[in-house]
Amino acid sequence: MAGGLFALLDDVAALARIAAASVDDVGAAAGRASMKAAGVVVDDTAVTPQYLHGSPAARELPIIKKIAIGSLRNKLLFILPAAVLLGQFLPQLLPVILIFGGGFLAYEGAHKVWEKVSGHEPVVEEAEEELTSTGELSPEHEAKTVAGAIRTDFILSAEIMVIALKEVVTSDPDATIWMRAIVLAAVAVLITVLVYGVVALIVKMDDVGLHLAGKPSKGAQRVGLALVSAMPRLLTAISLIGTLAMLWVGGHILLVSLYEIGGPDGLLEGTALGDVLYAPYDLVHHWEDAVHEAVGGTFGALLGWVVNTVLSGVVGLVVGGLVLAVLHAFGIGGGHGSGHDSHDEGGVEGHGSGHGSGRDSGHDEATPGGTAEDSPNR
Repeated sequence: MAGGLFALLDDVAALARIAAASVDDVGAAAGRASMKAAGVVVDDTAVTPQYLHGSPAARELPIIKKIAIGSLRNKLLFILPAAVLLGQFLPQLLPVILIFGGGFLAYEGAHKVWEKVSGHEPVVEEAEEELTSTGELSPEHEAKTVAGAIRTDFILSAEIMVIALKEVVTSDPDATIWMRAIVLAAVAVLITVLVYGVVALIVKMDDVGLHLAGKPSKGAQRVGLALVSAMPRLLTAISLIGTLAMLWVGGHILLVSLYEIGGPDGLLEGTALGDVLYAPYDLVHHWEDAVHEAVGGTFGALLGWVVNTVLSGVVGLVVGGLVLAVLHAFGIGGGHGSGHDSHDEGGVEGHGSGHGSGRDSGHDEATPGGTAEDSPNR
């Protein structure tokens, strides 16, 4: 009897070790997949705050919560099942799909660069009836804003999930369909919490600053004023980082996807077109290795990565510029951060002048000894 009990306990321990290893595998795979999607995540984080322009302070976090729930629903209910089935039965199509995703990212990045260079920033097109008597968004407009944000998120979420799936399939071709589903679900939750958690912190930063500025402590007042004054610069930095990330990741996705289509086991392996598609990233990778070997060590590896990143960004800018030119030729254009969804000028920077401008008078009044009630949105 004792022997049977010990044998049972031994089996339970073995199962526990297997389960723990599986959890570790899922965590590691989810981490790798999330890192591959980092550029799209930065883009998502940079785009989202613009949707809050005109919203009262009390509605900001509920709006972010609604968008986050919609984003998670997009990923888990719609994108995940399609991605898992695609990875299981038609994995050779993943590079083809990623080309469209990379092209979209490159276009978005080039569009933002064009707006800055040309000065053709999105113009506010907000009807007066959309605003309440206090100048805040009406419930109807809030609902339309949330719906628009969730639609935009669907595109970005699809890119994130396909990039993550590609990493899962590449790193472990023998993984079961359930393992892939679990990893993608973990990525979906991780990315959603990360993006909208950071967005929540960003949009409430000025509120925290106003609150601290109203404290009697001189130290708290200085910190509060520093947070308020740093808000526009932070949003500008996020916008810049988001643009660079879109160009880099978009170009890299295009290069690698074309390389895989034309390379070993690719759809066009051994064909003349396949050789043409294979060549660009092969050359970039060759230059990266040459720099690494010439310099050597960790610094050489870093410089090699920089070469790869810069060349990928150049490819993203060129391809995105070509797509932008073609769309403009047909009278089509506008990134996901422009048009009626951009509630102020300059995409996310519009949030810096928009979301912040809703409180500019409050910020101007936030001198030592002032109070948070100075904000008109309070």
